[in-house]
Amino acid sequence: MPKEIKGNAGRKPPEPSPKHDDIDDWMRRQMPELQNIVKRLDKVIRTALPDIYYAVNRKRAYYGLSKFGWVIEMVAYDVSVNVVFLGGADFDPPPPLGTSDRTRYLKVMTLEETDRPELHSWINQAGHTIGWK
Repeated sequence: MPKEIKGNAGRKPPEPSPKHDDIDDWMRRQMPELQNIVKRLDKVIRTALPDIYYAVNRKRAYYGLSKFGWVIEMVAYDVSVNVVFLGGADFDPPPPLGTSDRTRYLKVMTLEETDRPELHSWINQAGHTIGWK
């Protein structure tokens, strides 16, 4: 059985919504240079995981599944968008970055990087991996 994510131990999970409106508003508030990247990542996630629910909390977009909890978190910074897989340590192979027991992520800096095969694989694996409940 996977370990609970320690990094979120003191945080309360966001309230889920089946509507995409909060994510749309979040994407519009991102830096213009990153808007196309977050829009493309959002589309890739929604295509791969059609039964997903959404939330925005603390300037982060969350994607979750009823069976697995929050599985993906997206955070936009000045020059990159971090795609955080909340159960990413269980992936084969896991994403390259991360310091907690189960969370792994990668930085996406260009629109072309959204087409990386390993990114698509990790998004698909997130749909079958316990995240943050």
